[in-house]
Amino acid sequence: MKQTRRKHSAAFKAEVALAAIKERETLAQLSERYGINQTTISTWKTEFLKHSAEVFSKGSTTSEEAFEKERTELYAKIGELEMQRDWLKKKSKQLGIL
Repeated sequence: MKQTRRKHSAAFKAEVALAAIKERETLAQLSERYGINQTTISTWKTEFLKHSAEVFSKGSTTSEEAFEKERTELYAKIGELEMQRDWLKKKSKQLGIL
């Protein structure tokens, strides 16, 4: 029987990571409480601590920069695809297909 991977919200991951950071419960207890593997909890905790400084950083974050870069690339791709579509429409009319 194939198990599907569950997707968890960022808020849920943060809640679990914070509970792990507080260390009021063991990983085994947190695992049972949230229904998440202990290794996953440790990973989320590490990620949370690793990126916690970004909350207080000023200016543009790397995720915002990555978003803007991707957005620019996507707009360029849209323009390219529109040009190809227009060219194909023109050629299909010339050939009498449309």
